[in-house]
Amino acid sequence: MDEAGVTQKFGVTPASIPDYLALVGDSADGYPGLPGWGAKSSAAVLAKFIHLESIPADSREWHVNVANASTLADTLSREREQALLFRKLATLRTDIALFDDVEQLRWIAPTPAFAALAAQLDAAVTESRRPATRRSSA
Repeated sequence: MDEAGVTQKFGVTPASIPDYLALVGDSADGYPGLPGWGAKSSAAVLAKFIHLESIPADSREWHVNVANASTLADTLSREREQALLFRKLATLRTDIALFDDVEQLRWIAPTPAFAALAAQLDAAVTESRRPATRRSSA
Protein backbone atom coordinates (compact mmCIF):
# COMPACT_ATOMS: atom_id res chain seq x y z
CA MET A 1 0.00 0.00 0.00
CA ASP A 2 1.42 3.37 -0.95
CA GLU A 3 1.11 6.66 0.96
CA ALA A 4 -2.12 7.63 -0.79
CA GLY A 5 -3.64 4.24 0.03
CA VAL A 6 -2.70 4.58 3.72
CA THR A 7 -4.19 8.06 3.86
CA GLN A 8 -7.36 6.89 2.12
CA LYS A 9 -7.78 3.85 4.38
CA PHE A 10 -6.86 5.38 7.77
CA GLY A 11 -7.31 9.13 7.25
CA VAL A 12 -3.71 9.87 8.29
CA THR A 13 -0.34 9.76 6.57
CA PRO A 14 2.05 6.84 7.17
CA ALA A 15 4.05 9.01 9.59
CA SER A 16 1.01 9.08 11.91
CA ILE A 17 0.14 5.37 11.82
CA PRO A 18 1.95 4.46 15.09
CA ASP A 19 0.20 7.39 16.82
CA TYR A 20 -3.12 6.33 15.28
CA LEU A 21 -2.70 2.74 16.50
CA ALA A 22 -1.73 4.05 19.95
CA LEU A 23 -5.05 5.86 20.19
CA VAL A 24 -7.39 3.29 18.62
CA GLY A 25 -5.52 0.18 19.77
CA ASP A 26 -4.42 -2.89 17.90
CA SER A 27 -5.94 -6.20 18.92
CA ALA A 28 -3.47 -8.11 16.74
CA ASP A 29 -0.60 -6.76 18.82
CA GLY A 30 -2.52 -6.85 22.09
CA TYR A 31 -2.84 -3.26 23.24
CA PRO A 32 -6.21 -1.60 23.76
CA GLY A 33 -5.68 2.03 22.80
CA LEU A 34 -7.31 4.81 24.79
CA PRO A 35 -10.96 4.71 25.88
CA GLY A 36 -13.24 6.72 23.61
CA TRP A 37 -10.65 7.23 20.88
CA GLY A 38 -12.06 5.65 17.75
CA ALA A 39 -10.91 5.61 14.17
CA LYS A 40 -12.73 8.80 13.14
CA SER A 41 -11.68 10.98 16.07
CA SER A 42 -8.09 9.71 15.95
CA ALA A 43 -7.85 10.34 12.21
CA ALA A 44 -9.33 13.83 12.48
CA VAL A 45 -7.03 14.92 15.31
CA LEU A 46 -3.88 13.31 13.89
CA ALA A 47 -4.56 14.64 10.39
CA LYS A 48 -4.02 18.06 11.92
CA PHE A 49 -1.39 17.39 14.61
CA ILE A 50 0.48 14.36 13.12
CA HIS A 51 1.93 13.08 16.44
CA LEU A 52 0.67 12.63 20.01
CA GLU A 53 3.09 15.20 21.43
CA SER A 54 1.65 17.89 19.18
CA ILE A 55 -1.95 17.45 20.35
CA PRO A 56 -2.78 20.30 22.75
CA ALA A 57 -4.10 19.35 26.18
CA ASP A 58 -7.02 21.77 25.76
CA SER A 59 -9.48 20.55 23.13
CA ARG A 60 -10.54 24.15 22.42
CA GLU A 61 -7.17 24.55 20.70
CA TRP A 62 -7.80 21.61 18.38
CA HIS A 63 -10.22 23.31 15.94
CA VAL A 64 -11.15 19.86 14.68
CA ASN A 65 -14.66 18.51 14.27
CA VAL A 66 -14.83 15.51 16.64
CA ALA A 67 -17.51 14.34 19.04
CA ASN A 68 -16.77 14.66 22.76
CA ALA A 69 -13.52 16.53 22.20
CA SER A 70 -13.18 17.58 25.86
CA THR A 71 -13.60 13.96 27.01
CA LEU A 72 -11.00 12.81 24.49
CA ALA A 73 -8.62 15.53 25.65
CA ASP A 74 -9.11 14.52 29.29
CA THR A 75 -8.46 10.87 28.43
CA LEU A 76 -5.33 11.74 26.47
CA SER A 77 -4.04 13.95 29.29
CA ARG A 78 -4.71 11.26 31.88
CA GLU A 79 -3.33 8.38 29.81
CA ARG A 80 -0.63 10.07 27.74
CA GLU A 81 2.12 7.77 29.06
CA GLN A 82 0.06 4.73 28.05
CA ALA A 83 -0.47 6.22 24.59
CA LEU A 84 3.27 6.79 24.22
CA LEU A 85 3.93 3.20 25.24
CA PHE A 86 1.34 1.92 22.76
CA ARG A 87 2.95 4.02 20.03
CA LYS A 88 6.33 2.53 20.86
CA LEU A 89 4.80 -0.95 20.56
CA ALA A 90 3.27 -0.01 17.21
CA THR A 91 6.54 1.27 15.76
CA LEU A 92 8.51 -1.07 13.55
CA ARG A 93 12.17 -0.73 14.52
CA THR A 94 14.64 -0.72 11.65
CA ASP A 95 17.70 0.39 13.62
CA ILE A 96 18.38 -2.93 15.34
CA ALA A 97 20.47 -5.57 13.60
CA LEU A 98 18.77 -8.93 13.97
CA PHE A 99 21.02 -10.97 11.69
CA ASP A 100 23.70 -10.34 9.09
CA ASP A 101 22.40 -12.73 6.47
CA VAL A 102 19.09 -14.51 6.05
CA GLU A 103 20.99 -17.81 5.99
CA GLN A 104 21.60 -17.34 9.72
CA LEU A 105 17.90 -18.08 10.20
CA ARG A 106 18.09 -21.49 8.51
CA TRP A 107 17.58 -24.44 10.91
CA ILE A 108 20.61 -26.70 10.98
CA ALA A 109 20.44 -28.61 14.25
CA PRO A 110 20.11 -27.94 17.97
CA THR A 111 22.93 -25.91 19.44
CA PRO A 112 25.04 -27.31 22.31
CA ALA A 113 23.01 -25.15 24.71
CA PHE A 114 19.85 -27.04 23.73
CA ALA A 115 20.83 -30.23 25.56
CA ALA A 116 21.43 -28.36 28.82
CA LEU A 117 18.13 -26.48 28.53
CA ALA A 118 16.22 -29.67 27.72
CA ALA A 119 17.75 -31.41 30.75
CA GLN A 120 16.83 -28.45 32.96
CA LEU A 121 13.24 -28.48 31.72
CA ASP A 122 12.97 -32.25 32.13
CA ALA A 123 14.14 -31.90 35.72
CA ALA A 124 11.49 -29.30 36.54
CA VAL A 125 9.06 -30.42 39.20
CA THR A 126 5.50 -30.48 38.00
CA GLU A 127 2.29 -31.14 39.84
CA SER A 128 1.62 -34.83 39.82
CA ARG A 129 -1.62 -35.94 38.30
CA ARG A 130 -3.84 -38.47 39.91
CA PRO A 131 -5.40 -40.96 37.59
CA ALA A 132 -9.00 -40.14 36.86
CA THR A 133 -11.40 -42.34 38.74
CA ARG A 134 -14.19 -43.89 36.82
CA ARG A 135 -17.65 -43.56 38.28
CA SER A 136 -19.93 -46.48 38.06
CA SER A 137 -23.38 -45.93 36.68
CA ALA A 138 -25.04 -48.40 39.07
